[in-house]
Amino acid sequence: MKTISTVAELRAALAEARRPLGLVPTMGFFHAGHLSLMRAARSANATVVVSLFVNPTQFGPNEDLDAYPRDEARDLQRAEAEGVDIVFAPTVEEVYPTGFDTTVEVGGLTESLEGAARPGHFRGVTTIVTKLLNIVGPDAAYFGQKDAQQALVISKLVRDLNIPVRIEVCPTVREPDGLAMSSRNAYLDDEERGRATALSRALRAAEQVVADGRIDAASVVGAARHELDAAGIDPEYLELRSLTDLTPAERVNGSTLLAVAARVGRARLIDNTLLKDKRT
Repeated sequence: MKTISTVAELRAALAEARRPLGLVPTMGFFHAGHLSLMRAARSANATVVVSLFVNPTQFGPNEDLDAYPRDEARDLQRAEAEGVDIVFAPTVEEVYPTGFDTTVEVGGLTESLEGAARPGHFRGVTTIVTKLLNIVGPDAAYFGQKDAQQALVISKLVRDLNIPVRIEVCPTVREPDGLAMSSRNAYLDDEERGRATALSRALRAAEQVVADGRIDAASVVGAARHELDAAGIDPEYLELRSLTDLTPAERVNGSTLLAVAARVGRARLIDNTLLKDKRT
């Protein structure tokens, strides 16, 4: 496995790479969710590139950029064990050199949920993903369903800008207790970890309500909120949204997204589930 830190060196290495080529964009501190993306890329591509870059432009001024967990040495070991060919680990100066003053912004899908809670976040995401796609030129790029809104935004980005890449969205990977894998789980102490599992329990409660035939938003969201209330968690948002355009949904109809974000201790956690009325 090669570890590369400059765009010029990466492009030189990829000029001789076998196709198809898969890209897994990450901010490092690898957990089982990241590793599942690497395995998906490895199973379908001759060459796998993983980017390892904590992107400052997607953090707000009062967010956890400085505290975001990092362990590059461990990350490189884990990537190599998964058969990754190249880890691209650039510096901030390599990605955003002096004079950099260009952004990429997707409208519509970025205006609710995470976009409303974290102004400017998606501008940072879409800019860095566009740069990575341009630098690497992959045939496919791999993202996790846990960041459902991000996956929708990236899919729209490549569609709108005619970027020739296939976006693969892989299932959320969970701890045995249901907690969705996240680098920010490292912030949780034992008591907070127990409370944080209420997010996944809330989603399962909503799934059960739909399975029982109650598909109106009030019933679905109410069942999820009951679980959060029992754990003393006040969500930043808990909303039922259309999976196509993220507009508010009055009922589960086709594939509908129930998304939640909440703070537990120092950790801001997100999770979601796709709900479908099986009668339709």
